[in-house]
Amino acid sequence: MQWADWPGKSPITPDSAEHPAAFHMLDVAAVAERLIAPFPITAPLRDAMVVLAGLHDIGKISESFRAMLREGVSQPGFRHWELSEALFYVEDARIAARLGGTPRVRQTLYAAAAGHHGRPSDHMLGGLPPETRPPRALRTALQCVGEGRDPAARLIDAFCDLWPDASLDGLSLADATTLSWWMAGFCTAADWVGSNPKWFQPKTEAASLAAYLKQTHVIAAHAVAEAGIAGTAARVGGLFDFELRPMQAACSTIALSDGPTLAIVEDETGAGKTEAALLLAHRMCLAGKGRGMFFALPTMATADAMFSRASRIVGRMFDNPFVTLAHGRAGLSVPFRDLVQGSRTGGPGEITSSDWLAESNRRALLADVGIGTIDQALLSVLPVRFQTLRTYGLSSKILIVDEVHEMGEPYIAEELAALLKMHRAAGGSAILLTATLPMKLRSKLLATYDGASDATTYPALTIAGGAAITQFPPEGRPVKGPVTVERLDTSADAVTLLAKMAAEGAACVWVRNAVDDAIEAVEVLRAEGVNARLLHARFALCDRKRIEAEILARVGKNGKDREGFVLVGTQVLESSLDLDFDVMLSDIAPIAALIQRAGRLWRHMDIRPASGRPVPKPVLHVLSPDPAQVGDDRWLHGTLGKGAWVYAVADVWRSAHALFTQGQIGTPDRQRALIESVYGTDAEPVPEALLKAEQDKYGKDSADRGLAWHNIVKFSDGYRKAGRDDDDVNYPTRLGEEARVLCLARRTARGLVPWAEGEGADAWALSEVSAHRKKVDALPLPDQSSLDIMAITKDWPEWKRAQIRVCPVEEDGGICDGLRYDAECGLVFSSPSVRR
Repeated sequence: MQWADWPGKSPITPDSAEHPAAFHMLDVAAVAERLIAPFPITAPLRDAMVVLAGLHDIGKISESFRAMLREGVSQPGFRHWELSEALFYVEDARIAARLGGTPRVRQTLYAAAAGHHGRPSDHMLGGLPPETRPPRALRTALQCVGEGRDPAARLIDAFCDLWPDASLDGLSLADATTLSWWMAGFCTAADWVGSNPKWFQPKTEAASLAAYLKQTHVIAAHAVAEAGIAGTAARVGGLFDFELRPMQAACSTIALSDGPTLAIVEDETGAGKTEAALLLAHRMCLAGKGRGMFFALPTMATADAMFSRASRIVGRMFDNPFVTLAHGRAGLSVPFRDLVQGSRTGGPGEITSSDWLAESNRRALLADVGIGTIDQALLSVLPVRFQTLRTYGLSSKILIVDEVHEMGEPYIAEELAALLKMHRAAGGSAILLTATLPMKLRSKLLATYDGASDATTYPALTIAGGAAITQFPPEGRPVKGPVTVERLDTSADAVTLLAKMAAEGAACVWVRNAVDDAIEAVEVLRAEGVNARLLHARFALCDRKRIEAEILARVGKNGKDREGFVLVGTQVLESSLDLDFDVMLSDIAPIAALIQRAGRLWRHMDIRPASGRPVPKPVLHVLSPDPAQVGDDRWLHGTLGKGAWVYAVADVWRSAHALFTQGQIGTPDRQRALIESVYGTDAEPVPEALLKAEQDKYGKDSADRGLAWHNIVKFSDGYRKAGRDDDDVNYPTRLGEEARVLCLARRTARGLVPWAEGEGADAWALSEVSAHRKKVDALPLPDQSSLDIMAITKDWPEWKRAQIRVCPVEEDGGICDGLRYDAECGLVFSSPSVRR
């Protein structure tokens, strides 16, 4: 058989056969046919993309690649995928005669097909020159190909014969440039499935390429389905059995615009925006705007909560969808692991996942339904390896972004805008959910889909460039009404109030801006006889999950034994947990954060109406200095301590001024005015003592915005010019102080064991806790070269040893001088020399 002398893969075992490159390329082409079928692409262009995707590894028909597989000789200068693009260029006339298209259109797609390993080749940056003589890079490439050139040319012809109607004619350069990003990810997905020996076993003979393609079509159909990326269809029918709330009803009836659509849902916390978004996404899918969805949330905790919540309904939305959880700790989610390991029966409403999808967050975005952090989607607009796979995966999904107000910082706001533009260019639709979106940010996001609105009404449902609903009927259920705001001068006042309210049977919470302040507050409350609980981000994951479960059992939606319960927490309480308190204290913070926090006050009025509460009305007590008395730029420090450093002082002062002037967080129709009084163009000028701080903040915001513009991929340049494969660490999705991960351990007679119960990788992962790198690295942490620690880390990859420090916790909680850990208080910095 003429193709047997050009291997595509080494034998899996010493006694097995090589898999010819031609067969591997047909495997990938067969997978590509399955993947591309549901997309609205004309048949000739679809076939042309299948041909190019199949020929992605044409560079394996080369002497250098064959020598590498059979003799262990490293490839000189060009790797096989770089040779693929070079051969495309060398055989451009042959390809042009069969596929058509302009030279620049073909070159744009050559780079996308060949660059399936995460980036385009550096060798062909200049493209194909008009003169006949090939450039130096091509001459070098041809030397690597050697006697493979003629077989490679014949294989190109053979592929074109198998798809005789394939054509690039009519594809403009602008469309090809946009398509190049999608195609690079499409080729990667097809190659990853087509390369998997679980499905595509090595074969050495076939009657013809056409005969081999026929048999691998059957295998490809099975492989794509088992991998969980065959696609699904939206089911017709209702989603919920309860009476819809006003925003939910609006989402079920609003007119949808033609083509890619952006909707922004603005409503108060607890108004049922998640269900509203699911209703709208379902309608979008039924209208052909998507074949699945990706739900993007601000944190892993919110993603975990949404996974449990949405998993109960997506089976009604789609026919037996594959569902994934996408974030750095997804493997520790018991509900997700149960889903992956469960058997698939195909019954109505069933959801499932696959081992293949669960292996990587990159693959997770290929699932019918993905639920994860916004970071997983934002990586598709940064120049990191396989960002195009995320672009491709998202393109068929309705992108739902929750808590958009948390993405208002300049860096992440620019990323979000770029994500929406990219998603729209790929034909995708999106839904944004928020309770507190400033008008300026709303305008920026609407503009990504050519929309605009200056309407100040609230709540609001807005379709970019289309319909809007701003009038909603009153709810037929109890509402908490306006939240009165009262200022407290000192932490001592806060402690006194909490002790008094808890004694009267109220479920109370104090939201602090800084972890150290939260720990200190709990210690003071406990000294006063109040058995306060604590929750913040500096707990080992096992302890945080345990504490969260205990808190939800007490003050969650259906919590029991809530009387007298007291919780002190940080920003993790703003959005991650569905909690309901009778009394709330909060450190002064920007107005958006305060509104979110107040959303956990008197939250479930249908379950716990006013008549059943131990206090007469909802009051937000705010620990804050008087905004009318600002002596210098340290206005906050005497009252908040470390929490004074967390937010920009100008935003905090404006929030305090607006909040205490109004004296309440009013009904929903008053909320927009409150937000704009802080973030709007007519916001109150800050006192002179805070002018420099505001100017410094403006400078930092400008720098962050500039960094985002520098980091975000230049999509208009196309994949050939702008594609990269940098490390995620070099291009973060968020800015902030770098974290250091500590892996906590206990000492036993048999050596160090994980802090979390159990053994193995999961127990060690559940024992991890993060803190600011500068603070941690300034301490004398345990010696990582000690024998007991080396016994744990000896098999770790280098990157993991560089990022994580194993820290044994002694019986008294000590880790080192200045640092200790307690299961009920978390990681505590005890040395004044390292505390800010």
